[in-house]
Amino acid sequence: MSNDGLRIAQLWRYPVKSLLGERLPTLRLVDDGVEGDRMWGIQDHSDGRILTARREPRLLFASSRLAAGDVPVITLPDGQELAGTGPLTDAALSAWLAKPVTLVAAAESDASRAEYFADATDDSSKAIEWTMPKGRFVDGFPVLVMTTAGLRGGAAVHSSGAWDVRRFRPNILIQVDGEGWVEDAWADRQLRAGSSQLIPRKRCIRCTMVTRAQPGLERDVDIYKTLHRTHGGEAGMWSQVVQPGVLSEGDSVQLA
Repeated sequence: MSNDGLRIAQLWRYPVKSLLGERLPTLRLVDDGVEGDRMWGIQDHSDGRILTARREPRLLFASSRLAAGDVPVITLPDGQELAGTGPLTDAALSAWLAKPVTLVAAAESDASRAEYFADATDDSSKAIEWTMPKGRFVDGFPVLVMTTAGLRGGAAVHSSGAWDVRRFRPNILIQVDGEGWVEDAWADRQLRAGSSQLIPRKRCIRCTMVTRAQPGLERDVDIYKTLHRTHGGEAGMWSQVVQPGVLSEGDSVQLA
């Protein structure tokens, strides 16, 4: 496809795994991903796993951001703000979730186990465990790229659903004309934006996360069913950083 009109539409960072993130005007890419992205997670004392909204849907009603000094700040659904790690944060998170949990840093933790359901539309289906890469609480590759064309393609099939980018949690949303998962064709090609370069590697396998409710969005299992029926249950491209740098909303994107 032509490079004409490819631009950065939105940029997102998610400091704490499975919490809502922050849309930013600029992102810095470092060797292993987005600076500050998924560097913390909430560890369940009962089994040592890092909680995700697959198992604990309430996580999508809290948000996370980075404050000065790269301190993670969590905002709970009642508006309470928790800054950094430590006993006060852990006590508040444990009270909210009604079980003992701890906010842990990926860089300081070996607790990298998480899980997903065998049937993304059925929370009672078998839970399958996997191990996340070391250093960040990411599911696979460090950066997720999506296009507006893909979201429009989904909406064309399931028009009553809210194909809101927040359901899909990309780091980089690229403005592309038309509709359909055009980013599939970008595998192993170089994307350049700002002073950074990425290589999309493989399609992102989706799970029950895309169906979950969050502020302003209702639960909708037909989002996943549509993806499964029309696109193998996949959406967006997991990508690797090949040249660290800075990119901003509105930047043009060159596809090699």
